[in-house]
Amino acid sequence: MGCVGSTQSRGEENTTKKLRKPKPWKHTQPITRTQLKQMRDEFWDTAPHYGGQKEIWDALRATAEADLTLAQAIVDSAGIIVSNADMTLCYDERGAKYELPKYVLSEPTNLIRDS
Repeated sequence: MGCVGSTQSRGEENTTKKLRKPKPWKHTQPITRTQLKQMRDEFWDTAPHYGGQKEIWDALRATAEADLTLAQAIVDSAGIIVSNADMTLCYDERGAKYELPKYVLSEPTNLIRDS
């Protein structure tokens, strides 16, 4: 049992990086909120097929869609190791890599209203 405790505390040290939203960014062309949602849905639907655990992908999606306080709690409880504070690069406890595009984490500066 001592082993489990030491693994968990090590994981907590690794996830103490304070989460923040990505820096403002611009999409290659102005997009609507509907197009952004479609891009996000496509990413979350296909990402698990490129490796990593489905549970971690689900936790990352919940994190991306939550406010920062809740996001921090989700990351901590799922044992996700945040490599970049803006969450564009994360790892699970087994060392699998999870790369998140900025468009799933925040809105572009050139978002346009749906007509």
